[in-house]
Amino acid sequence: MTTLPDPKPNSWMDATAIGLSGLCLAHCLLLPFAVAALPVLGQVAGDHLVHQVLILMAAPLSVWALHRTGGWKKPRVAALAVAGLGLLASAAFVPVAAAHETLISIIGAVCVAGAHYLNSRLHQRVHKHA
Repeated sequence: MTTLPDPKPNSWMDATAIGLSGLCLAHCLLLPFAVAALPVLGQVAGDHLVHQVLILMAAPLSVWALHRTGGWKKPRVAALAVAGLGLLASAAFVPVAAAHETLISIIGAVCVAGAHYLNSRLHQRVHKHA
């Protein structure tokens, strides 16, 4: 007899991963306004290191959350997560991608958030019918 994983860990892990993706998205979309308004903040927030630190925090959490909840076994969830994390990592660590870093990061963050949202919805549906 197979037991289903507890839905509570899934909820907070997916919510946290979505929040980190949202933080990345907000960083990318709001940074131009912050740079124009606060030059000092622009020097810190515009630093390429910020993107690297964000992906180094977000990627392990996303991988752990999807592993813990079985999300990697769901092809659509896994494809979105791999695409999103790949785009975020490329934007942060591949110098050639620097010219389009913001766009690549936005698309990657949306993909990762979408993967966790889809995983959460699929997980809730399984537990609702169980």
